[in-house]
Amino acid sequence: MKITSTAFENNQPIPAKYTCQGENINPQLRFDGIPSSSKSLVLIMHDPDAPISGGWTHWTIINMDPTTVGIEENAKPGSGTEAGTNFGKPGYGGPCPPSGTHRYFFKLYALDTMLELSPQVDKAAIEGAMKEHVIDQAELVGLYSKS
Repeated sequence: MKITSTAFENNQPIPAKYTCQGENINPQLRFDGIPSSSKSLVLIMHDPDAPISGGWTHWTIINMDPTTVGIEENAKPGSGTEAGTNFGKPGYGGPCPPSGTHRYFFKLYALDTMLELSPQVDKAAIEGAMKEHVIDQAELVGLYSKS
């Protein structure tokens, strides 16, 4: 399974357009090699380098249709539910580090089930609920330094 973007390569800088210093819109993402046995997909965008315990969650999407091939720039996925983030609301929130270079992990999970969770659920609850249900996973890492 693979997750890629036309906006940036793995372990390369995320363009400012997708951050708090730009338009703060989500980059285009492409999903390939989703296992045919998948029942749903989960996407979590997380910054483990944030200066708060546990890092900062920028975007969560649960229960995407497993036939989803990606998410267009500045768009919600065609299926699934945007769930909780550290911004206190669902939806994409771009990189905005206080200092230094931070890593932003876009993690895609293929699950053998649909998750029965409320839209207010946070990253920890999502990870707990899907723990025994991950068939495959992939990640794309983007870097960003606020100048």
